[in-house]
Amino acid sequence: MAIHWHWSSFGQLTRDQLYEILRLRQEVFAVEQECPYQDADGRDQFAWHLSGWSGESLFAYLRVVFPGKKYTEPSIGRVLTSESARGTGLGRELMRRAIENTQREFPQASIRISAQQYLKKFYGEFGFEQVSGPYDEDGIAHIEMLRRP
Repeated sequence: MAIHWHWSSFGQLTRDQLYEILRLRQEVFAVEQECPYQDADGRDQFAWHLSGWSGESLFAYLRVVFPGKKYTEPSIGRVLTSESARGTGLGRELMRRAIENTQREFPQASIRISAQQYLKKFYGEFGFEQVSGPYDEDGIAHIEMLRRP
């Protein structure tokens, strides 16, 4: 499957792209993970959006919230791959591209993530180090991780 990547500001997203992003975020985080939470948190407007598409179908997505809007550093969040794309390496490609684009936008800045604790090893492969103890976020154990420049 050929994936076409888009790095977009909020204003550059079309209505259809935004709808598909929000639909897939709800499918993964609210329905699959059985975690009701407020996804529309007011930060999408202050973020870069990295999305991987094949045709009209979205298979991978994350956002990079601008420094000062959630943490002091830019922060990667809402990281997901569609169920059909899991196990294909698409998540690793998504993170590789996210780090590359974030470093280009915010040179010399550390990157922070609030990671589900069970994904510590995955994010560690990209240079993220745990910088907090576990905490509960919407009923799921999380940790903060930092990738220094």
